[in-house]
Amino acid sequence: MTTAQAGDFDYDTHGYGYATQRRTDPRIEAQVQAALGEGRSLINVGAGAGSYEPEDRYVVAVEPSAVMRGQRPAHRVPALNATAEHLPFDDDAFDAALASITVHQWPDPEQGLRELRRVSRGPVVVLTFDGDALDLLWLAEYAPELITAERSRYPKIDWIAQHIGTTTRVEPVLIPVDCVDGFTEAYYARPERFLDPAVRKSQSAWGFVDATAESRAIEHLRTDLANGTWDTRYGHLRTQPEFLGSLRLIIGM
Repeated sequence: MTTAQAGDFDYDTHGYGYATQRRTDPRIEAQVQAALGEGRSLINVGAGAGSYEPEDRYVVAVEPSAVMRGQRPAHRVPALNATAEHLPFDDDAFDAALASITVHQWPDPEQGLRELRRVSRGPVVVLTFDGDALDLLWLAEYAPELITAERSRYPKIDWIAQHIGTTTRVEPVLIPVDCVDGFTEAYYARPERFLDPAVRKSQSAWGFVDATAESRAIEHLRTDLANGTWDTRYGHLRTQPEFLGSLRLIIGM
């Protein structure tokens, strides 16, 4: 159990609003659910407010942030106050394990992944981002400091795969144009959304960019949207139904 900050981002201070901005997208959810298989029990580690948490099976949720635990909807199970590195469960206690957009925030991701593998007798499923593909999004032009900071946070995809199973596969995750989960790439076709401070506050990446760099990036974007420069260069994305960016699903057995 823990009462201290358990990751590289202080959700107890900055995590308010995540349940509103970071909702489960049903198309991404379908891919996650397929990867989890047919098992009836699941541990969801770094569960946050419950995004991508199945509703059709027995779930144990683990989340160290009190603010994030407090944002879980009433129909979700309460989350345990514990960390990925020290899961208080027996070996092979669950049919499957899930870690959704959280591994990069763990103080010791290697130990956390070992724990996921230890407590799951079936698949271990990790939804994360490929740091080497972050600059596929046009935002890299406006906020290079954000891309640099994010790239340093994300473990390599192959490295994660090595720690979650002897047989693994990596699936790219297509991001729909109207994605309701507000991570950065979700707005590839809706650049105006980045002008909203509430949107940026629900993306931990901005917490690693100093205020001057953030302001410069947003004003650059605001100017290019107003004078048409963004649409001249990237306007085709507004009607592109899907975007293949850095989102990846890693499945280990």
